[in-house]
Amino acid sequence: MAEALTYDSLLKDIQNYAERTDEPFITQIPRLIMLAENRIASEVRGLGFIRPVNFSLAVNDPSVKKPSRWRETVSVFINTENGPYYLFPRSYEYCRAFSNEQGLPQFYADYNYEHFFFSPSPDEAYTGELIYHERPEPLTETNQTNWTTRYAPQLLLYATLLEAQPFLKRTDRMQEFAQLYERAANGIKQENGSRKTDSSMRSKK
Repeated sequence: MAEALTYDSLLKDIQNYAERTDEPFITQIPRLIMLAENRIASEVRGLGFIRPVNFSLAVNDPSVKKPSRWRETVSVFINTENGPYYLFPRSYEYCRAFSNEQGLPQFYADYNYEHFFFSPSPDEAYTGELIYHERPEPLTETNQTNWTTRYAPQLLLYATLLEAQPFLKRTDRMQEFAQLYERAANGIKQENGSRKTDSSMRSKK
């Protein structure tokens, strides 16, 4: 049976690589995994981190809540009778300047980390689709696997070991694990690049 990385096996691997089984370190490992997952979500752009989701707009309400693990937007389109209409990204201040107008939204902005802002304000209850980079569902005792454990286990292992070095006060090994992490991250990026297509459909003005 093929070996597979899980949350529990990752806990053991970190102890083995660090050669530490003391309670303070074991207690810290879940936090180190969380930091590693955040690092990966911020720095790696792989196909496994891209997700499409449908959304709905209410009449004259330019705000829409972002998905819970959203990290970065790839593209946004609204369904029209002529097919999908792709929106252009703009600053919040730019979109706000047209918020008193109503019509088919042309632009979107990050209202804050949890909401989008569309402009002009929708004159109909439009539906659309958002494609975005997400942080994979975090690993826990009850969520033993996710995309990273299945398709990039080495990336998660080295990212966690890199996060562990300051806690272990082994800063002399940070470069070693940083290089291993970068090699794994570059592998994912190269795989993504070989499959990459123009997902935005329209060039940004």
